[in-house]
Amino acid sequence: MKDNSVLDRAIRRVPDFPKPGILFYDVTSIFTNPQAFKFCLDCFEEKYRPLVEKGEITAVAGAESRGFLFAAPLADRLSIPLILIRKKGKLPGEVYSQSYELEYGSAEIEIHKSDVKASDRILLIDDLIATGGTLNASKKLFAMAGAAVAEIAGVIGLPDLNYEKVLSPTPVTTLINYYGA
Repeated sequence: MKDNSVLDRAIRRVPDFPKPGILFYDVTSIFTNPQAFKFCLDCFEEKYRPLVEKGEITAVAGAESRGFLFAAPLADRLSIPLILIRKKGKLPGEVYSQSYELEYGSAEIEIHKSDVKASDRILLIDDLIATGGTLNASKKLFAMAGAAVAEIAGVIGLPDLNYEKVLSPTPVTTLINYYGA
């Protein structure tokens, strides 16, 4: 993989957020750094274009909300459809819906039924992969439609939180990992 130092320098670290003892990795600072944002998109395009060309990936799905900001331009670059994974109640049409547990409660996400074909092979993108809960729920959404999540990508990975075990056997790629989270 490419030297990710431009990305590392762009990611803001916020201590004690959202609670004491947590070091928060803020990806919003990537969007104010065109070089770092381009680095992310270039890396994802380089990795996934061959899979698109072989038909192993047919659509990109972005998890709300920062995942959208990476998934949308990547779908454009790869000339494949973009599917939005939204919080419950944000989509007006018929939806597949999946609830999942959070650290302090539960949440529910949805996709439009009309956006997914059973033959789809999805590249699922989020900004940061921690426990894998949201992405695992997303995998279940696509399974409801008969589609498969072929690959998962994130800008930041926190491997100490064991997301790979939760998301297995789906391959997971992150552009930078932080340990000791």
